[in-house]
Amino acid sequence: MELNVVFLIMLLCDAAASASATADYVRPPPRATLSFPWSKKRSSEPQQVHISLAGEKHMRVSWVTNSKHSPSMVEYGTSSNNYSFTSQGESTSYSYFLYSSGKIHHTVIGPLEHNTLYYYRCGGEGPEFQLKTPPSRFPITFAVAGDLGQTEWTKSTLDHIDQCKYDVHMLPGDLSYADYLQHWWDTFGELVQPLASARPWMVTQGNHEKEYIPMLEDSFKSYNSRWKMPYQESESTSNLFYSFEVAGVHVVMLGSYTDYDKYSEQYSWLKADLSKVDRKRTPWLLVLFHVPWYNSNEAHQCEGDDMKAAMERLLHAAGVDLVLAGHVHAYERTSRVYNGRSDPCGAVHITIGDGGNREGLANKYMDPQPEWSIFREASFGHGELRIVNASHAYWSWHRNDDDEAVRSDQVWLTSLPGSGCLSEKKGDHELRKMLLEP
Repeated sequence: MELNVVFLIMLLCDAAASASATADYVRPPPRATLSFPWSKKRSSEPQQVHISLAGEKHMRVSWVTNSKHSPSMVEYGTSSNNYSFTSQGESTSYSYFLYSSGKIHHTVIGPLEHNTLYYYRCGGEGPEFQLKTPPSRFPITFAVAGDLGQTEWTKSTLDHIDQCKYDVHMLPGDLSYADYLQHWWDTFGELVQPLASARPWMVTQGNHEKEYIPMLEDSFKSYNSRWKMPYQESESTSNLFYSFEVAGVHVVMLGSYTDYDKYSEQYSWLKADLSKVDRKRTPWLLVLFHVPWYNSNEAHQCEGDDMKAAMERLLHAAGVDLVLAGHVHAYERTSRVYNGRSDPCGAVHITIGDGGNREGLANKYMDPQPEWSIFREASFGHGELRIVNASHAYWSWHRNDDDEAVRSDQVWLTSLPGSGCLSEKKGDHELRKMLLEP
């Protein structure tokens, strides 16, 4: 019964999406969806374990149990099977049609030492996990992959990332591709657990997280229940937009599918968050959201234009160095760009929605190539951002068809604070002026 209702809804949603598409294109055949054999587990055994940053020197541990009586407790320490500390957390659950989730636990642990290996156990039983905290200063490496899904391409992407010596994973939307079938959220959690339990995963939502059904189901119910991000720690009112700081980098995660006009809560929060950024303490400023603003692929043309019109001037005034987006199932890197053309004081925009989803690649590009588009290719892969110091960072994109060590695209980036773009005349004055605007 559940499957029939859900598939009907999916067909109606697909039809609506097709009717409103801005460009027609045909996706090439994807690789097969992964299968997840059922295995019997104790109801109290922790499953789908993942971690995320939760403020200065703190980490949030999240997991699911089938037992409603399991405690939201994490034991941890710097020696295996020797737990010096214990933290108590909170739990939630949700229902979606005939589906009822397990007990979803979120427990914040800390304070933790930087660049340190910790051993931990969830709920007082089950396997021991290990996590590595990020460094306190440069260098730091981010792995980036959006639009993951659960296909053989996804597994290839995760295998490549696993070979990368990264500190934090950032995902600009479209995680599980559950699309109303809630048990796919569970299989996704199990798929990413080996990586997501060891390094913090910082995510934002995409269209496939929405799962909204008018008068029946609220938007982002599963996403918000399972993937709790540090929105409260960053004084946001919503799990759909937040920020965090790590090792000299300030990262802003925005929501493409929640209100973003100048009268919205998200816009007001963004102004307040950017006003607190100290570029002497965090010289790098990054922004992630799902729908790209600069995209020369035929897929999803112009879908980010409204958000761009509302927010680009604010990001430019703040001196954002790099914008990472997903949604388009291909890879593209721009020059520094602002207001539709190359600008030495603009942000580099990277579209990296090529993690491995079941919909396949978007392989048709606009011709001629826009002057701001530097490199573009419809292949699955992941990105790595190694911020070496306050002024220089190295970006590389790694195609799944190659070894992880092979860099299919690469570029050195120079941060804006040392470029003259954020001087009193160009940057600080403009930002202060915008912050004072009603």
